[in-house]
This record gives sequence, structure tokens and C-alpha cells, in this order.
Amino acid sequence: MQMLIGGKHVDAKSKRTFDNVNPFNGEIVCTVPSGNSEDFEEAARIAKAAQPVWAGTPFYKRADIIRRFIGLVRENLEKIAKVVTAEGGKTITDARGELECLCMVFESFIEAARHLYGNTVPLNAEARTEGDIIFTVREPIGVFAAITPFNFPIELYAHKVAPVLITGNAVIIKPASDTPCAALMLTELLLEAGVPGGIAQVITGSGREVGAWLAETNNVDGVSFTGSTKVGIELMRGGAHNLQHVFLELGGNDPHVFFEDCDMDLAVAEAIGGRCYNAGQTCCANKRFIVQNSIKKEFIERLIEAAKNYKIGDPSDPETAMGCLVSVKAAEAVMDEIQSVIDQGGKLLYGGKRNGAFVDPTIIEVTKENDVAKDLEIFGPVFPIIGFDTFEEAVEIANQTSYGLASAVMTNDINKAMKFATAVQAGTCVINGSGNYRSVHQPFGGYKHSGIGREGTSHTLYEVTQEKTIAIRNSLK
Repeated sequence: MQMLIGGKHVDAKSKRTFDNVNPFNGEIVCTVPSGNSEDFEEAARIAKAAQPVWAGTPFYKRADIIRRFIGLVRENLEKIAKVVTAEGGKTITDARGELECLCMVFESFIEAARHLYGNTVPLNAEARTEGDIIFTVREPIGVFAAITPFNFPIELYAHKVAPVLITGNAVIIKPASDTPCAALMLTELLLEAGVPGGIAQVITGSGREVGAWLAETNNVDGVSFTGSTKVGIELMRGGAHNLQHVFLELGGNDPHVFFEDCDMDLAVAEAIGGRCYNAGQTCCANKRFIVQNSIKKEFIERLIEAAKNYKIGDPSDPETAMGCLVSVKAAEAVMDEIQSVIDQGGKLLYGGKRNGAFVDPTIIEVTKENDVAKDLEIFGPVFPIIGFDTFEEAVEIANQTSYGLASAVMTNDINKAMKFATAVQAGTCVINGSGNYRSVHQPFGGYKHSGIGREGTSHTLYEVTQEKTIAIRNSLK
């Protein structure tokens, strides 16, 4: 495959490439260009020149183009889904669902942007503005760099690209190196639908390259990033030189609290489903299982039984519930973290085995002093079980982390649930469900080191536009 710069398929200027490998069988999916700062800067210059024309295109015409794109995605859904499964190990069922989600996200942003209203200042609010009409409009910021992660290469492409395009911005997309093909295929469809070549471009390559470039370029006005907190901090630091508008969705070590009065059947189902979905590679997945001691033994026994019966296998099989991790390297990293938890006194109760890029669901009993009970985010199907006695202790454990993306609580007492939801330091709290939850419309993002800004149709349009005040002097005198 080739990169997309200025509407053309091109190789990297350096001619360097890397192989995109299927984590399930080790076969090469395709060879991809390894872009560097020269490629990024060329795309940025093209975007900077093209963006004013796109911004001047009437809204309804931009909306028509994006609707054509949605139609093209639906026509090519199965082909793209198979590529997503091949390059990332995501189950084919989840890949199809993610593409359906992309269509919904783009449709939702068209409608939300249609209602992106300005404001009117009250007439004659001050003596010095008497007779003036003061109102505001929202305008695009300019050129955005959208950096998407490997775990949701379709859905997060949508959440970044849709609001940027519908509001008249240009976008340079840098997909994760493990999953670049889907972004290239989707962007080809954008161009086929009528988006100008300078408005949607894709550069493939390492995150280190794009980070170094963003710290130097003056041709990027905003950055939307989903990924690790460490990289997010570097992007904030690098973007300061040009005051880039940077908004970030970062890591999390999300607490899932189970009180003794919870529905145990529901609790176990939500625990296993929330953690094993996408092989545990989800930012907002439940990652710490904080269980009241009075029910901990039963919860563990039933969770082990559920893990034994969870169907793991070929991601291309529609019957598979959990596929492999994105790479053998990622699976090895998870195993190292499991060993670290055990070395700190964690008691391995189930799992703890790896086969290639597969990691079995792994259940470990730990204390609240263990690193995994605080800031060790394991990106895999691992269940650290932490006991507690009182409500106050549950809140203390939930909040003893520098992260705060999502959270969840299981209880049949709505008052207790709401008390926890207001006490937990997280951007989302799900009651009687897994924290692995995201509506297209909710403001999605985190507290503390889990990010800055929010995504979703209720919020992202404000992140990618800026407000201009227009004052008509003495118009009512």
C-alpha cells in the first residue's frame, strides 16, 4: 500500500517501508511506506493551501460528500472488515460492528454540525454598546493532525475525522503502525466521495516521527490524539511552540466496583465481557476489579468458570468471542506485566499463559498496594481482583491512581450507586454495567492523566472550531 498525499498514492521520500503482519498467523498483510518529517511537512503544506477552499464550501455540499462516503463504506464494509481482522486480530464480528459505528458517527456529526449555533449578546447590555448587535459564529481552526490507535482503527478514525471535515478543517491522518490499512482504505473512499485530495491525507510510519515533526512544524493548527499518557504529554509539550490546539484521550486503569448487593449473574457477565472485549485492548475497559470481601470468593469462582467457557480462537470465525492481541510483542509485554504483578505478591488463580499473540484470560488476586491496583495499566485480558470491606475503602481504591478515564459500579442500591458515581474521579461512571462503554453522543474523555478535552457529538465540534464575535455598531439607533 502507499500513502495518500495531495490525492495521490505515493511512497515515502526515504523509500523506507515496513511489513504489516497478521498477528493470528504471522503472514504479511501488506508492505507499508515508513514516512518521516519530510512527508508530513509536504502533506501539511498542501493541507494549509487547500483548507480555505474547503472551509468556503457550503455546509450542505460538505454534508452531501460525507453522505456519499458513508454509502461507499457500506458498499465496501465486508472488504474493509476482513482487512481490520487480518492486520489487528480483531474478531470479524467486532470489525463489522466498528464499521457500522463509523457510519453512525459520521451521520451523527453531520446532524450535530447542522445545529452548531452561535450566540447573541443581549441588546443594550452596556451603555457603550447601546444600539449594537453582537453575535458569534464558529469557524474551522485549520489543519488537524489526527493520530489514531491500533485498537479501534475504524471507530476512532471516525471520531477524529468526521468532526474535522464537516466543520471545514483539513486533516492529516497518522494511523497506528500495526493497523494502517483500514485508514488508507477509508481515506480512499473519502476522496472517491468528493473530499479534495489536500483535505484528507494519510501518512504511515512511526509515532516517534510524527511527534518530532509536530514539535517543529508551523503548518498544523490542531492535534487530536488517542494513545498513551507518555506520548500525550510529549505532544502537549511539542505543540506549545505553535500553540497547537491539542486534545487527548489517553490511558486508564479503570475501576469496576462490585458491592455485596449486586446481581451476581450480571456482575460476572459484565466483568468478563468488558475485559475480554477486543482481547482487553480497550482504553476504557474495566482493568481493576474491586470486590466486596463478603462476595469475593463467589465472584472469583464464577469468573473463573466464565473464563473457561469464553470462546477464544481464529478472529475471522464469527463464533469467536475473543481473538488475539495486536502482535506477539504486545502479548509478550502483557505476560511480563502479569509476572510483575505476581512478583509483588499477586496470587495467580487462573490463566497466565500465552500462545503466540494469544493471552488467556488471567485472574490474579492482589492487594491494594500492588502496582496493578494503582497505575499499572495492563492492555490485555487480565483481571486483578482487589478486596474491600467498606464503601469508603472502595472509593479510596478506585481513586488511588493518576488515571481517570472510565469507571463502573455494580449494586442494586441506586442511592449507593449514585453516591459512588459522584465520588469516583473519572470521566464516565457506568452503573450496573462495564465501564467499557461509549455512546457516540456522550462527552468521552478522562480526568487527571487520562486526557484533556472530550470527544463525541455533544463536544468535539467545539474542539475543532473557534468562536468569532461580530459586532454591528449603531445598527439599532
